[in-house]
Amino acid sequence: MSMAFMVESGLGLTSWDVFHQGVSKATGLTFGWVVILTGIPILLLWIPLRQRPGFGTIANLVVIGFVADAALAVLAPGEAMAMRVTYLVVGIVLNAVATAMYIGAHFGPGPRDGLMTGLVNRFPRLSIRLVRTSIEVLVLAIGFLLGGTVGIGTVAYALGIGPLVQIFMPVFAVRPREAVGRVAPAVA
Repeated sequence: MSMAFMVESGLGLTSWDVFHQGVSKATGLTFGWVVILTGIPILLLWIPLRQRPGFGTIANLVVIGFVADAALAVLAPGEAMAMRVTYLVVGIVLNAVATAMYIGAHFGPGPRDGLMTGLVNRFPRLSIRLVRTSIEVLVLAIGFLLGGTVGIGTVAYALGIGPLVQIFMPVFAVRPREAVGRVAPAVA
């Protein structure tokens, strides 16, 4: 849904979607299929990071492209600038909340987010904010070179998504089952 809000804002795509659009233009594949098919080679990058896929990884790989296409079919394009900006802000925040929710549920991150979590787990001195922002800027540059559309919304997303995910992760993280119901030891 967040992808659709950003697309219909007309103010710029997410960094990954600039990449997806660029690949779509270069290959002739539809946007949704590029979203789906791009996840497969990204999963190969997980191997040196020792990142393990889960149910959420597979669901993300399969579902995202189809849901984006369905949302685009029902969401009206933003007409007035106020509506376009609202779509943009809703899209960015919704993406951060969704990312924190499905990663926090411990069902496994999506292929793209697994790069972020894998790097942070492998190199704990790196913050989510730094890793996510670095990945976003890299794929944005590649997508732009392939002909993807960049706008002010793209810049806002690239700079804002890392800090927003870092804010929402502790809010939506589910505690492991063994920690639920335990009472913290008293501090003397």
